[in-house]
Amino acid sequence: MKRRTAYPFSAIVGQERMKKALLLNAVHPSIGGVLIRGEKGTAKSTAVRALADLLPERHVVLGCPCGCRWGDPNNACADCADKYSMNAAEEALEPMRVVELPLSSTEDRVVGTLDIEHAISTGTKRFEPGILARANGNILYVDEVNLLEDHLVDLLLDAAAMGVNFVEREGVSFSHPSRFVLIGTMNPEEGDLRPQLLDRFGLVVDVESERGEERRIDIIRRLIDFENDPEEFARSYEKEQKELSDAIVKARFGLRRLHPGADILTLAARAAMHLGVDGHRSDITLIKAALANAALAGKDAADASDVLEVSGLVLPHRMRRTPFQDSELNTEEFNDWMTKEIDAL
Repeated sequence: MKRRTAYPFSAIVGQERMKKALLLNAVHPSIGGVLIRGEKGTAKSTAVRALADLLPERHVVLGCPCGCRWGDPNNACADCADKYSMNAAEEALEPMRVVELPLSSTEDRVVGTLDIEHAISTGTKRFEPGILARANGNILYVDEVNLLEDHLVDLLLDAAAMGVNFVEREGVSFSHPSRFVLIGTMNPEEGDLRPQLLDRFGLVVDVESERGEERRIDIIRRLIDFENDPEEFARSYEKEQKELSDAIVKARFGLRRLHPGADILTLAARAAMHLGVDGHRSDITLIKAALANAALAGKDAADASDVLEVSGLVLPHRMRRTPFQDSELNTEEFNDWMTKEIDAL
């Protein structure tokens, strides 16, 4: 079946913070994904689905339904581990993709199932992969994530925390790596997100409709052109798409030689303490995002400006929330504070 042409990422008008958050995760997947909050019709889902077309192919074990990464026998499913032990593992390339988790999913559909009868009769395990297996090494996308049932949220939290999906039925067990970039979208008017899942997202960005007349006209024009001839529209953005894709690949290589200096480590720690965020995840994510931002810009080193640029994506959703106090980040005051701290370093 012919693949449906996706709206090009580079053709999205405005929404620069949302696009930056997605690109940072493309460069440094261990940032922890991104939650995109905003009203309907603000290109949230469009941007997520378009991101996969920019990402480089993955090196995987040929024929593995769990997408095990090639050359990493210590983080492989049981089937791939057996192949490695017999020197029978082969390498293959496959494109990264967006794997969607529908709200109506059952637990078996998410984690996968084990064929118990086959295991009893033959003594061998047969695993039917679920969404977490298909998402391994890819993007796991949950639209309206705030409406996801609690038991599925728990499954996501466990997989995201451990990087492994463990399935057990009637004493028969199977495990496989489950490392993915978690991206969620939601409309805040339809309810809040559980705090445990909110904290799991590395970055959070709030989006709203474009207010400028010219940009709104441009959005309409591009969408109509795309609907009239998706393939021709996509071809007209091939140059921009190639530039973005090349920038991601270059940034991934550049990231390997970037190490945080004492100044940005100090700034990240002070920023987290200044806002009273709990735990250390915010400090770590802030540094990872700053390094990814520097790599994407082609810098030889990350500096305080990178920390300042990504702090609004990392910190606000981790601020302590109390019933009688405003827990929203005052961006102007925080930027003034950060500027003073930068000057003092």
